[in-house]
Order: sequence, then C-alpha cells, then structure tokens
Amino acid sequence: MAPLPDGFSYAEWNATYNALSFGIAAMGSATIFFWLQLPNVTKNYRTALTITGIVTLIATYHYIRIFNSWSEALTVASKDGGDYTVQLTGAPFNDGYRYVDWLLTVPLLLIELILVMKLPQQETVSLSWKLGLASALMVALGYPGEIQEDLSVRWFWWCLSMIPFCYVVFTLAVGLAEATSKQPSPAAASLASAARYLTVLSWCTYPFVYMVKSVGLAGPAATMYEQVGYSLADVLAKAVFGVLIWAIAAEKSAVEESGKLLPN
Repeated sequence: MAPLPDGFSYAEWNATYNALSFGIAAMGSATIFFWLQLPNVTKNYRTALTITGIVTLIATYHYIRIFNSWSEALTVASKDGGDYTVQLTGAPFNDGYRYVDWLLTVPLLLIELILVMKLPQQETVSLSWKLGLASALMVALGYPGEIQEDLSVRWFWWCLSMIPFCYVVFTLAVGLAEATSKQPSPAAASLASAARYLTVLSWCTYPFVYMVKSVGLAGPAATMYEQVGYSLADVLAKAVFGVLIWAIAAEKSAVEESGKLLPN
C-alpha cells in the first residue's frame, strides 16, 4: 500500500478504471460459467473444473477490492462543464491485493492443468507439489521488489523471482509435452497443448509489466501501464485459460462416455 503519484490525466484514470472493471466482469462471468458446467463433465474432471471456478472467484473478489481502492484514492470532477480533472483524495491505493491473489491462484492454476490431464497418480502428486511451490515462491520473491522505488533493488528481486519462473515455464513447455501427446483424442491433445502454451504466453507478460517501473518509467503513466497490463494478463491466465480447462474436460468426458456406450 502506497500513495499514488499526483498528476493523473482523465485518460490515464479512465484506462485503469476500465481495465479493473473488465477484470471484475471477466472473472465473475467465468466463475458462473465454470460451475454451471460441472454436471456436464464426468466426475474424473469435476475437481479440475471446480478449482478453475475457485481461481476466478478469488480473482473476482480481489479485483473488486482493487477497483474500490482505486475509486477511493482518486476523485474525478468537471468544473462548469469543462474537462474532467483527476485529483488524489489522500487515501492510499492498495495494489497488494494482486499479490495475495497470485499467491493463492497461481499454484491452483497449475494444479488444475495437471488434474485435467489425468496423469498417473504419483506423477500428478509430484508435479502438483513441485509446480505449486515453485509458483508460490516466484510470487513471494516478486513482491519485495514491487514495493521498492530503488531500481537496483527492484532488479534484484526480479532476477530472484525469475529462477522459479523459468523452472515452471520450462516444465510447461517441455516437461509436459509427452503427457500431452498421450491424451485420449487428437482434440484433447490439441487443447492441452494450447492450455500449456497459453499459460507460458500469459505468464511471460508479467515480468515485462513488472519491469515498467524498472526501466525509468514513473508517475501516472507507469501506474496506468502496470494496472492495464496486469489486468489483461490475469484475464488471459485465469478466465481464458479456464475456458481451455473446461474444453479439455468436456472433450475427455465425451471420449470416455462414447467408450462406455460402445458394444462389447
């Protein structure tokens, strides 16, 4: 939690306001959709789909808190019908909600992917622990740098957080390739591959957004780019990724059901 820089333009305030509103709408809608789809998949995949809904529910809650904090920290007014002006209220903007959200949801995102792939039990447990702990460590290492103004300190924590980040991304891109090829249908394999690479793509957005304030950009513009960038990356990594998890679960459920209906 820290005071915002002064001097926001209406366009900068509005872009952030809309990005946070979009995050709430996308995460909330996704949560309802995922849980409504639970009866339409077999019990083998309901846990993965339930976790998917929990992830977007947690994100919805935190986006509401971030949105409220943004609205309380800044006020917009128009005097005598002129241009809108943005002024600080003196209330701090609490962006720490993002890191609380990530600490809870990022490990769950990886676990839901592993569960929906239906790997052997020992491999499922092992990967869930390894990737879950690595992703939580990544988030925990990133936070101390996020709240620093000293660029050298920000870069130090960025480098540390990239170590578990690279491990997780490598596992997703390379380590799960064989398991993906063993999915029960070409469509399921294609969807599983898309989910892996979407995770890698969306995750690679976060380090670059984190670097916005580390490359000399400061003030209201840096805050706007950071909030918009993180919001878009979150929607990709959680809501859109969740749709792929649902699609995998639906496809594999259909394959399993059709197999049961075949005559012996």
